[in-house]
Amino acid sequence: MDSIKRRMLLQTAATMAVGAAATSALAAPGDAAPRTPFAVAPTFIPIASSTELFPVRRIYCIGRNYAAHSREMGSDPNREPPFFFQKPTDAVQIVLPGETVDHPYPPLTKNYHYEIELVAALAKGGRDIPIDTALEHVFGYTVGLDMTRRDLQRAMGDEKKPWEIGKSFDRSAPLGPLQPVPKVAHFTKGAIWLRVNGQVKQSADLNQMIWSVAEQVSKLSAAFELMPGDIIYSGTPENVGPVVKGDIMEGHIDGLPDIRVKVV
Repeated sequence: MDSIKRRMLLQTAATMAVGAAATSALAAPGDAAPRTPFAVAPTFIPIASSTELFPVRRIYCIGRNYAAHSREMGSDPNREPPFFFQKPTDAVQIVLPGETVDHPYPPLTKNYHYEIELVAALAKGGRDIPIDTALEHVFGYTVGLDMTRRDLQRAMGDEKKPWEIGKSFDRSAPLGPLQPVPKVAHFTKGAIWLRVNGQVKQSADLNQMIWSVAEQVSKLSAAFELMPGDIIYSGTPENVGPVVKGDIMEGHIDGLPDIRVKVV
């Protein structure tokens, strides 16, 4: 195991300790730390080739951002404006490069789907951010999976109810360590694919996104005040589909380390 990987493993293991210390950081200098009945650990993503961790504030996801996927989900990509939903921070599951991480099959579902996506992480926030300066807010990128309890999502949709139960659950957002922009630049094109048990299931190019990362940041900032620590799942190509226990998913985007998880 190389030194970078060992350091990232130690960073991940140290998250709980950092979370305990974070409570005292909320207090102003000279003030007593706020009293709480229990400690809640914050969520962090390792930063590649660094001893620092990226603190996660919110997880935004854009829906149906590739035309073919939009059509397979029953929508018209030529008419629909972008829409967004959120996942909780405890949806994050860190997948270190070169490792195969166990990913638990969640309860209540019998139709558990993969969605491979480019993830952008923000270091600056704001409201009504212009498209031409939006990428200045991006800290880095990684490969992520937007895992979905599709049967629950569709059932809620059919009943005109919110479908967070299909998207917003524990460890539903596996992703790799963040690669800072100076190291990888910004992503407007490049292959994105997902394999299940060695067979390609999703395959596209980032240039097929309906809304670019810059446009996503701008559109989101019209609805929410974005903050440092926000991350954005930028949509998935067509051919989403189910996995079962024992399946191994491999996610790839040109220019970023692959991620590999096993459903258990």
